[in-house]
Amino acid sequence: MSEDLGDFSMLELFRLEVDNQAAILNDGLLALEQDAQSAQHLEALMRAAHSIKGAARMVDIDNGVRLAHAMEDCFVAAQQGELQLAPQQIDLLLKGVDQLIAISTGQADAEALSILTQQIETMEQAEPAAEKTALPATADSGTGVEPPSQVPADDPADPGVAADASPAPAASAHSTAASEAGVRVSSESLNRLVGLAGEVQVESRWLHPFSDALLQIKHRQAELISLLDRLNENLHSSGSIEYSRTLASEIQTKANRCRHQLSDRLVELDSYDRRMHSLGNRLHQEVITSRMRPFSDVTRGFPRMIRDVARQLGKQVDFRIEGLSTQVDRDILDCIEAPLNHLLRNALDHGIETVEERRQAGKPEQASLRLSAMHSAGMLSIQVEDDGRGIDLEKLRSSIVTKGMVNATMAAELNETELLEFLFLPGFSTRDEVTEISGRGVGLDVVHSTVQQMRGVVRATSNKGAGTRFHLQLPLTLSVIRALLVEICGEPYAIPLARIDRTLRLDTSQVESLEGRQYFTLGTQHVGLVFASQVLGCNGSAERGDFLPVVVLGERLHLSGLVVDRFIGERNLVVHTIDPRMGKIQDISAACLLENGDPCLIIDVDDMLRSIDILIAGGRLNRIQDKQDSSDVHSKRILVVDDSITVREVERNMLVSRGYHVDVAVDGMDGWNAVRTEDYDLVISDIDMPRMNGFEFVRLMRQDERLGKTPVMIVSYKDREEDRQRGLEAGADYYLTKGSFHDETLIDAVLDLIGAAE
Repeated sequence: MSEDLGDFSMLELFRLEVDNQAAILNDGLLALEQDAQSAQHLEALMRAAHSIKGAARMVDIDNGVRLAHAMEDCFVAAQQGELQLAPQQIDLLLKGVDQLIAISTGQADAEALSILTQQIETMEQAEPAAEKTALPATADSGTGVEPPSQVPADDPADPGVAADASPAPAASAHSTAASEAGVRVSSESLNRLVGLAGEVQVESRWLHPFSDALLQIKHRQAELISLLDRLNENLHSSGSIEYSRTLASEIQTKANRCRHQLSDRLVELDSYDRRMHSLGNRLHQEVITSRMRPFSDVTRGFPRMIRDVARQLGKQVDFRIEGLSTQVDRDILDCIEAPLNHLLRNALDHGIETVEERRQAGKPEQASLRLSAMHSAGMLSIQVEDDGRGIDLEKLRSSIVTKGMVNATMAAELNETELLEFLFLPGFSTRDEVTEISGRGVGLDVVHSTVQQMRGVVRATSNKGAGTRFHLQLPLTLSVIRALLVEICGEPYAIPLARIDRTLRLDTSQVESLEGRQYFTLGTQHVGLVFASQVLGCNGSAERGDFLPVVVLGERLHLSGLVVDRFIGERNLVVHTIDPRMGKIQDISAACLLENGDPCLIIDVDDMLRSIDILIAGGRLNRIQDKQDSSDVHSKRILVVDDSITVREVERNMLVSRGYHVDVAVDGMDGWNAVRTEDYDLVISDIDMPRMNGFEFVRLMRQDERLGKTPVMIVSYKDREEDRQRGLEAGADYYLTKGSFHDETLIDAVLDLIGAAE
């Protein structure tokens, strides 16, 4: 969408001009490396430099005029066959583009700018190549002759970067802008429009129930007329007085007239209802479309970045971008640039080998790096894929053990998917040294957290020696979601369809039990069952009929069956953010309005899966059949808080064997949620955990009036005296090291604090 330029100053207009033309210069110079004498590329480059020169002259920026003029002369010389633009010359010209941008923002260094301009001015004086192909001189740069359209080069000849991004000719760009003229709209205004469009959709459906009500009146009126007919017949047959017959006839006439009038209005109302609904949908779709931008908007700087980094590392890379026209919500587009930049740099630095390494491995010297975007199953699918060395799973396994994330026994049992998930943990890296190329030590957790904030998922797959692929699945827009409406505890809730594996009506005869947990079999996989009412903490009946409405959530080997009251149906819902003053609501991500205007909460699937894991691991699940054991009703309750599965299970088994009822939490935040909703006789917590560490967790408990006197034991690998002292100062009653698992120290400490289980 083009902008209304009336309120812009001349300097702001110059900055806009430089931004637009710099994109053409960058793309054209990168493409020129693959075809140094392309008339199409050179014409577009010459025109872009000429436009910047003219704009700089208009605002009296002399150094910009000189630099742009020098670059323009180089392109003209190349067009006339007097100059061969080799990679070294293209390096200087790309630096010239950077300096033009710096000039437009007032950040240019005068000395560096002067030196660079002199270097570019002397380029055209260099000896031409031995074999030159003379090209016909182009028309004067001010004639406005439109250059031919550009086709990406498919046969790269230079060992640098082949980017399939081509410069858009200036004349074409201006014609496109003219055909899509619009006005400049602030993001706040556009967000309000989205909200209003959603309300129009809601209001447009109000007429439908009104129409239904009128239809009921029509039916009742028909009954009234039928009764009047019978009354009239009775009056005639009984020889009633003439007045009664006249009155009944008049009533019948008026009722018929009313019936016809009501029928006509119902037809009109139904027509209006359909038109209003269509108009609301069109308005809503148009507003949503106005928020969409092509994927190419976020990829403009990538070809240049890949080229520069590849040359810096001495690597040869064929970089391709696919799906440039894929439409993406601008909010998502603004958020994904940094994660994609990180993934691409990560591929260049970690994944792709040097030329010599590839030669020894029998691979082409030029590596392949692909960035693609497409719409798939109602989601935005983005992939970053290279054909490099891949991820060494055994080295990754060893690194996990070395960092103390899991022990060697557990690490040996982790499959490929589970191992690769560690790449996304905060601060995790397999590299021994920090570099500027792939994030200065910042791990892939930045990518994971950003994608998760957008209600998306990111996965990694790798083949050793054959490459690595990162797959991001994101919603097409953050403003509207397609969701399944379900009823839980008599209230509607929305679950994003993109996070649902499947829905089914489960026969209760298919429900089985194993070690106190209930599940059903889906293919060859056991899927645990949990009541949504229990997860959300609302009052819902645990008893159902012969069939249970189940929503299967999760991914691949980690699925959970959520039992709801009933399915309502699928809807397109306008997302409304919850007031930040309310903080993060457990298991809830946002809100929306239904067709009848009622509010509805949207479930945070990731948060709910964590809550389900806590319930399952802690053995606190309600059962489908009324077969709940009461053997541990009077047992003392202990909460174990630890992010290590192994540690949680070891502690739980030790305590359960002594008769205690044990629940578990997977980190400090989950532990905090658990102690606020349940009563425990003792809490055992680790220190180093994501989201909230043990010290913070204990302090929160001690500051709470209800939880302040609950005994707390810290069990940690840290055995330094300062760590022990810090734990006790936070409010812990005991501090033990995890070596205590191998003797009775843990049990003795529990007995000291709360006594025997019963």
